[in-house]
Amino acid sequence: MIAKVADFGRAALARVRRRAGRSGTIGPVNKKSTATAHAMTALELRSSFSLASIFAMRMLGLFLILPVFAIEAAKLPGGNDPALIGLTMGIYGLTQGMLQFAYGFASDRLGRKRVIAFGLVVFALGSFAAALAPTLVWLAIGRALQGAGAVSAAVTALLADQTRDEVRTKSMALVGASIGLMFALSLVAAPVLVGFVGLSGLFGLTGTLALLGVAVVIWWVPKEPREHSNQPRGSLMEVLALTKLLRLNFGVFVLHAVQLSMWMAVPAMLVQAGLPRQHHWWVYLPAVLGSFVVMGGTLFQLEKRGHLRAVFLGAIGMMLLVQVALLWQVNAGASLAPMAALLFVFFYGFNVLEASQPSMVSRMAPAHARGAAMGVYNTLQSLGFFAGGVAGGWLVKHTGASGLFGACAAAMAAWLLVAWPMRQPAAAG
Repeated sequence: MIAKVADFGRAALARVRRRAGRSGTIGPVNKKSTATAHAMTALELRSSFSLASIFAMRMLGLFLILPVFAIEAAKLPGGNDPALIGLTMGIYGLTQGMLQFAYGFASDRLGRKRVIAFGLVVFALGSFAAALAPTLVWLAIGRALQGAGAVSAAVTALLADQTRDEVRTKSMALVGASIGLMFALSLVAAPVLVGFVGLSGLFGLTGTLALLGVAVVIWWVPKEPREHSNQPRGSLMEVLALTKLLRLNFGVFVLHAVQLSMWMAVPAMLVQAGLPRQHHWWVYLPAVLGSFVVMGGTLFQLEKRGHLRAVFLGAIGMMLLVQVALLWQVNAGASLAPMAALLFVFFYGFNVLEASQPSMVSRMAPAHARGAAMGVYNTLQSLGFFAGGVAGGWLVKHTGASGLFGACAAAMAAWLLVAWPMRQPAAAG
């Protein structure tokens, strides 16, 4: 009996040592192993930076248009119709939303890199068509063709394929950081560039950046894994049947609808607070950059400790409070310091959600349906942009800024209620 107990003890000790790296000293080895698990490999770094650069080049071209589009488009024949200008701006999100799932679904079958390269070419063609547009109607057609190059789902799915769960949120955060930095850069560069090359030149630059993205796909992005080619194919119904994914899809729709609609009123509030339009980047740039620094110091550490649910719900709550505070600013009279602080909090919450949501989608979706899941997710993201632009303009026109921020607060509160039942995702590592 004693011998059996001793044998059992030796076997248990051997199992513990194997888990600890066969060293016999459990504590230090486990810490080192955990640290290594959360460090990105060279291949993961290459994949993250190359795919983030694709997002960056594509989004820089889009963001350069935003600060100057309404003014410059009004100079074209047909530009005296504000409704047509709004449609021309928003139709990009509509066509992109209609095709995101198709691109993600196709990437599951035809290969991620092939679909990404094709989409970037379509996006470039739309950009060049917009650059040559003689009227606002033709400009709308070019914008619609731009949206038809809907590669976000395929790019995100490839990034998920090439990274482990332990580092995926970091990878997604790099993508989010690239988008945020391009947004900040566009606010500074767009007014200067449009003076030299005009709106057509900005669209030409956008098309050129898209073609550079094709070169990145071919020569820099690592070879894609082919495991999914031997697995069952995902379907739309399979993805839509997962409640945990539906919560995230609802969330990304609300997030981007609120993000776009609130900018229908924020610039005017900054002017009211005494900051001229040409100096708005004095607030935007520090808020964007500072939010990334703070996010990098909080999100990843809390995720490793198994607190991702709390961080996720906390970020939604913070953005809800920002909308309420902006409503208060409208009624009390906008002041520069509170506006700057609120925008910093907004960008922090937005960046946390932008990094964590796609990471959770990629973890929760079946591997063979990851492209389809990201396609649905990015479809709702694009439709959120479209809905935010349309609804934001309507709300400002008919209810003023107070009605806009009241509606944004209600949307964020609804999201918080929908997201609350979510379970704590497995701690990375």
